[in-house]
Amino acid sequence: MSLETKLAQLVEDFAPIDDVHERLTLAVDRARRHPPLPAIRTDEHRVLGCISAVWLTAELRDGLLHFHADADSPLVRGLVILLTDFFSDAVPAEIAGSDADPLAALDLTRNLSPTRQNGLAAVRTRIRTLAHSHL
Repeated sequence: MSLETKLAQLVEDFAPIDDVHERLTLAVDRARRHPPLPAIRTDEHRVLGCISAVWLTAELRDGLLHFHADADSPLVRGLVILLTDFFSDAVPAEIAGSDADPLAALDLTRNLSPTRQNGLAAVRTRIRTLAHSHL
């Protein structure tokens, strides 16, 4: 499925929820289904530019990139896992060339502090950097 199609589906999935705080709660709840990943919590995988500690890895399987992430803050973890779920299962070239921002499309960044917004931008940049490294 293309990232464009995934974004349209994600927006449709969140459309019935008008309240931004409820959308954020849904993102946090979805992340709870992902087990913690203590093995990736190393300096090598740490995303610089985030106030909260965020770790991110990627692996290439069958030509598709799969991301794994963890964070020490439940809210940040929810948003980062939403990002990694969105970009996972796509070819590296599509990810590297994409300017898609599912958090903005879902209006999840509007009420976040500038510091959190900058941290999430650093995560998106790291996702694209990892995709470039797998081209």
